[in-house]
Amino acid sequence: MANTTSAKKATRKIARRTAMHRSRRSRVRTFVRQVEEAIASGDKTAAEAAFKQAQPELMRAASKGVMHDNTASRKVSRLARRVQAISA
Repeated sequence: MANTTSAKKATRKIARRTAMHRSRRSRVRTFVRQVEEAIASGDKTAAEAAFKQAQPELMRAASKGVMHDNTASRKVSRLARRVQAISA
């Protein structure tokens, strides 16, 4: 348990940040899952629409510090490749 005032404040800040990051990470995963489901169904238009929603969400997570910039870019790149690979 935290003893000093500054340590108590730090634990409060960490708890707030963790809650925000958890919600943002969950949101990103939802958007990515929607893209993957559209890819699995083979519907190119649905996959492209879902990808257009997922891409800014991934980059926003990177800018907010939820994930590393390169991780977000890698995920966007791989999703884009998979969407392009679907035969129309």
